[in-house]
Amino acid sequence: MPQVKINKKLAPVFTAKQQIVVIVGGRGSGKSIGVGDILTIKMDTENADVYCLREFQDSVADSVHRVFKDSIQERLKLEGWDIQENKIIAPGGARTNYKGANRNPDSMQSAQGYKYSWFEEAHRASQNSLDKLLPTIIRNPGAKCIFTANPQSSADPFSQRFINPYKKQLDRDGIYVDDLHLIIKCNWRDNPWWNEEQEALRKWDYENLSRAKYRWIWEGDFNDEVEDSIIKAEWFDSAIDAHKKLPAIKPNGAIVCAYDPCDDGGDAHGFACRHGSIIKAVNCRDSGEIDEGCDWATGEAIKLGADLFTWDLDGMGTGLKRQVDVAFNGKKCEVRGFRGSLSGIGQDDGEKVYQEKTYAETFKNNRARYYNDLATRFFNTYRAVTKGEYIDPDEMISLDTDGISDIDRLRSELCRIPTKPNANGLIQIMNKQDMKKEGIASPNMADAIMMTMICPAPQDDWGELEYDDRGFI
Repeated sequence: MPQVKINKKLAPVFTAKQQIVVIVGGRGSGKSIGVGDILTIKMDTENADVYCLREFQDSVADSVHRVFKDSIQERLKLEGWDIQENKIIAPGGARTNYKGANRNPDSMQSAQGYKYSWFEEAHRASQNSLDKLLPTIIRNPGAKCIFTANPQSSADPFSQRFINPYKKQLDRDGIYVDDLHLIIKCNWRDNPWWNEEQEALRKWDYENLSRAKYRWIWEGDFNDEVEDSIIKAEWFDSAIDAHKKLPAIKPNGAIVCAYDPCDDGGDAHGFACRHGSIIKAVNCRDSGEIDEGCDWATGEAIKLGADLFTWDLDGMGTGLKRQVDVAFNGKKCEVRGFRGSLSGIGQDDGEKVYQEKTYAETFKNNRARYYNDLATRFFNTYRAVTKGEYIDPDEMISLDTDGISDIDRLRSELCRIPTKPNANGLIQIMNKQDMKKEGIASPNMADAIMMTMICPAPQDDWGELEYDDRGFI
């Protein structure tokens, strides 16, 4: 039997009884090399064919063919193998087969005839690919599929299926095991063949990259930040329970609640509540009609004692005014529809001065203005928590994890909202339609938080409220 040396963390893969084996981590961990060596041994000793997948594969050059070739010729030094341009055949007849899942998802049903499947760069796997592949594996007794991945966004289908549900245990123990899954977190420090050249590159990245980008590349953390994002992942992380680190951040003033209704195409409902500088609650509902979502959101706001309730009037929410009025009838709560698309002098405070220019001369619309307010609070919190600078607590933001249903999903939403070039030099945020074209999920919880940045009218002015033609009081 050939002798193989692999990363110790990957040893459980050899004898795993689970049908789904997942290995995640950052650069330099040896994940792919280790799996290539393990499957080469399986081909040699069990005469087992291997079905090799990537989401996108234009040619065999994009596949793990080279990994197998190096395993046979260089690491294991095996003889009698037939290494061809598009497949490898073991002495006993076992062979590799390479497929691009995205080109023909239905072809993955042929994986049922394979004992071993390997999905490399699985962080790119689409929901459709996972939906096709997983039932195929599970109905084939004894078959196993190995996924190797450098995690990307926590909102990706792969992360949602294989990382998020088990993240706490993976972060704590580096491994998660149940009857179906073996999930291993493997990073550079687990690699016994780590060398000086790799260490020099890692140190340079540590000293020169943002901490969020470094941790994504080398530690296998989520990459929830997109290019030109208005809120950086480091800022978000510094704001998690910041009020518990900095006692000067206290809940005070008005309680503002906001609801972002679902639009269409599987969109979610988002809800958020801000009390002073603390985001007290953030939640979402992935199902239900808009009227059901509105009842849910107004009910949450009432339970939290909202002084102001607002909701998005630009999309499907334009027809919710009567339902919101009924929900808050007789309650001392201001209700105000929000139009993020209002631009020019028609936007909130359009003619007022903001840093030497007016708001209308600075921001494309309300959405850009209030996201800028929110981003400034996150940056201020980062400066206070990470840099130790004094910042007015009323100018910061803290995310209270006790009231946030899914902090990872919220991180993905808030840190994946890009700015957009504007011909007039205005600050502009990419809208939901353009984000969808870029493959960025709808930021319903993020938009709800953004809308909590508006302020209620002075208490003395509360009373019977009238709407103008824009939906504002």
